[in-house]
Amino acid sequence: MKNIAVIGLGYVGLPLAVAFGEKRPVVGFDINAKRIAELKQGEDFTREVSAEELAAASQLSFTDSLDDIADCTVFIVTVPTPIDDFKTPDLTPLVKASESVGKVLKSGDIVIYESTVYPSATEEVCVPVLERVSGLKFNEDFYAGYSPERINPGDKEHRVTTIMKVTSGSTPAIAEEVDALYADIITAGTHKASSIKVAEAAKVIENTQRDLNIALMNELAMIFARLGIDTHEVIAAAGTKWNFLPFKPGLVGGHCIGVDPYYLTHKAQAIGYHPEIILAGRRTNDGMGPYVAAELVKAMIKAGHTIANARVLVMGFTFKENCPDLRNTRVIDVVKELQDFGCQVDVTDCWADSAEAEHEYGISLTDKPEQGNYSGVIVAVPHKEYAAMSAGDLRGYLKADGVLFDLKGVLPLGEADLRL
Repeated sequence: MKNIAVIGLGYVGLPLAVAFGEKRPVVGFDINAKRIAELKQGEDFTREVSAEELAAASQLSFTDSLDDIADCTVFIVTVPTPIDDFKTPDLTPLVKASESVGKVLKSGDIVIYESTVYPSATEEVCVPVLERVSGLKFNEDFYAGYSPERINPGDKEHRVTTIMKVTSGSTPAIAEEVDALYADIITAGTHKASSIKVAEAAKVIENTQRDLNIALMNELAMIFARLGIDTHEVIAAAGTKWNFLPFKPGLVGGHCIGVDPYYLTHKAQAIGYHPEIILAGRRTNDGMGPYVAAELVKAMIKAGHTIANARVLVMGFTFKENCPDLRNTRVIDVVKELQDFGCQVDVTDCWADSAEAEHEYGISLTDKPEQGNYSGVIVAVPHKEYAAMSAGDLRGYLKADGVLFDLKGVLPLGEADLRL
C-alpha cells in the first residue's frame, strides 16, 4: 500500500487527508507551523473536521518538514489557486508546492493535483517544475494525475467522500491507479476522465456555470427592483416548472465561483479567443456589492436619514453562511462602498476570525453591536445564528425609521424593507 502525502491542509486538503488517514498511512504537510501545531492538538480553525474525526484518522500524521514526506510515493497537492488584483491567475502557491514536492520526488512516484486551474496547467506549468527540481523525466521516472476538489465549505451533508470524484492520469495505467486510489475512500463513486486536460476543464466549468446562473439572477433582481417585484417570489413561482433551475441572487465570493471563471478566460485569451458571456457574468457579479450599498443608501435617504456619518451595521463578513472562510468575500465591497458614501460601518460576524479580518481587509469586527443605534442594517451572510433572529430582533439594532436589508431573503416576505 502506497503512502500518501497531502500538500496543503486547508479547506480541501485536511478533509481529504482525514478520509485517507482512516484507511492508510498519510502525512499531512503544510508550511504553516502554527496550523500543524493546532492540528496535532486536534484543533481545526476551518471547522470542516471535528476533533473526533481527526482522532478517527489513526494513520494520519502532520508535519511542516519535507523530510517527513520523503518516503511517500503519492503526493496530492491541494494548495489555493487565487487571482491577483488584476483578475489574473496567481499560480505562485502551485509552483512553490511543486518545487517542494520536486525536492523529495523519486522514481515511480505519482503527483496528483486537486487545485483548480485552467486546462493544460498541470502539464504545462506544474510538471516542468517537478522535472527541473527533481531531475527526473515525466512519464518515465514519475507520473501525474489530476482530480479536482469538490469541497463545499460549511456543508455537513456533502462531504469529500459523498461527492462523486473526477479522476485522471498522465498515462492510461496511471489513470487507473489514480482512480482506484480515490475509489477506496469516495463512497459516491468516481468518474475517470480520458485526460488530465478534460478533468481540469470539467472543474473550471462547474463553477463558471454557477457563476453565470447567479449573474442572471442578479441582473433579474436589478430589473425586478425597478418594476417593484420581489425576486424571490418570482423564483418561487418559476420554480413550479420541473426544469427551472432555482438559483438565487447574491454576492458571489469565495475561492471558487468568484475566481475560477478568470482561470478559464485567461487561458481562452492566451489562445486568441476573447470570451464575452463569461466575463459579462463576472462584471455583473463583481458589481453587486456597490449596487447593494447604493440601494441601502437610497432607502435611508427616503426614510429621512442623513447619510454623512450615518451608522450602518453589516451582519456577516465571510463569503458564505456557517463557514469561517474569508477568502475573496465580496461583503467587503458593500462595506467600502458604504464608507465611500460617508457612512460609519460596523461589521459583525460570529463565525469569522477577527485577527484574520483585520489582517486581510483592515476590518475590526464588532463583537456586540449597539441596540437602537443604526440607520441601516444589512443581513449580508445568513449564518444560522442570524437566520434564527426575527425581524423584530434585527430591527432592535435600528433607530426609528431605520432600514433593514435582508440580502439573502431569509426573512418572510414583507418583514424586511429591502432584499435582493
